[in-house]
Amino acid sequence: MKSEIIQKLQSQFDILAQTIPGENIEFWFARDLQEPLGYQRWENFIATIKRGIESCQTTGYDPNDHFRNVTKMIELGKGGKRPIEDFMKNS
Repeated sequence: MKSEIIQKLQSQFDILAQTIPGENIEFWFARDLQEPLGYQRWENFIATIKRGIESCQTTGYDPNDHFRNVTKMIELGKGGKRPIEDFMKNS
């Protein structure tokens, strides 16, 4: 991969990074990373996330230390909201 592409992706990931207030924990929401990683559909990206979780289990790591299933509320038209599935990925 070319150096410019890596720098661009690193910059995007830095902008998308979240922190838990009062704690020194950095994380990313999967839905925020979906598009920069080239996934147009959540269904395709969730399959990749599930493979990552399986890889953690296979190699003896606890997936809960790296992937946390969360629910976020999104705004709909006319002021409505609905829950969507997401994941928090720790650094």
